[in-house]
Amino acid sequence: MRILVVEDEPDLADAVASGLRREGYAVDVADDGAAAYSRLGVHEYDLVCLDLGLPDVDGMSLCRDLAEGAVGDPATRVLVLTARGSLDDRVAGLDAGADDYLVKPFALGELSARVRALLRRDAGRAGAVLVVGPLELNAARHEARYGGGTIPLTAKEFALLRYFMMHTGEVLTAERLLEHVWDEQADPFTNTVRVTISNLRRKLSECGDAVFVETVIGRGYRLRAAA
Repeated sequence: MRILVVEDEPDLADAVASGLRREGYAVDVADDGAAAYSRLGVHEYDLVCLDLGLPDVDGMSLCRDLAEGAVGDPATRVLVLTARGSLDDRVAGLDAGADDYLVKPFALGELSARVRALLRRDAGRAGAVLVVGPLELNAARHEARYGGGTIPLTAKEFALLRYFMMHTGEVLTAERLLEHVWDEQADPFTNTVRVTISNLRRKLSECGDAVFVETVIGRGYRLRAAA
């Protein structure tokens, strides 16, 4: 899943981005509104962590533009991270289109939990664990298990498997996977998606044949459970 952190305080932006990357998310950072608008015009994001006190624009305006589809994808979730903590401020933020509102200072553990909750909504999942046949993925523990045994995955393989499991049965193009699982530092002209899928497919096959990544020729890839 790909996240844009919009925050003008460098230390906080680095801390948030580092914490989310440790959980396997692809994270880009914008330090002002102009940079945020630029990235949202180019990349697809699953979630935006948005500071309201930006140096060049009011974050509330950016929040409204996201909700109304004036920039980016209106389906993108917005988690406001701000020092504006009054009741009126929280109400205004939610009315502007924010999906959640977290007041500074906050613990990174709570931020991570709120991010997981927001991203689960798009998958139609109520719980913290994704399940496909004997395959289970626990985002909070950053753990994947197959039939009771742990699967040793790299951070990127874990992120890729999570995205597949949130879209089980869907055909996902390499371009879509690159857009949502990798950040803007990824080179779109490399075979990074194919190589990572190959490694993930091998590790799943070593566990069994009940769940597998299928290649749909000319279209992309699909996670399936054996009939």
